[in-house]
Amino acid sequence: MDPITATAIAAAALVAKGALESAGGEAGRSSWAGFTRLTERLRARFGDDSEATTALDQVNRHPADETAVTTLQRFIHSYALRDPRFEADLGALVAEAGAAGGGRGHVNATVIKNATTFNEQVTFQGGLNIN
Repeated sequence: MDPITATAIAAAALVAKGALESAGGEAGRSSWAGFTRLTERLRARFGDDSEATTALDQVNRHPADETAVTTLQRFIHSYALRDPRFEADLGALVAEAGAAGGGRGHVNATVIKNATTFNEQVTFQGGLNIN
């Protein structure tokens, strides 16, 4: 898998993970402080693209919706392919998430069908669990 695809998949999974953790309000605020920076960076890059911002909003409202996460991942991937600076920013945020909390901030995204895992390879096909 190429690095841009891996970064896009990880970024979409991090948005979903952060939204799930934040769903409980103050007590359930995302354990990774970069969640807000990632979401803001995506929103800034998507700009006036209403389809892309809608995809981001959908994941924030419904983080367990695998179709919403996959749609967001595709938008992130598309933008990252066209904008090396954006891709580098996302790569840094994804790396930060992995290092957050002394290693406790790892994202484990497991695809149920065609089972692959985030840390080795990832494809979004089938059901998605985000831990």
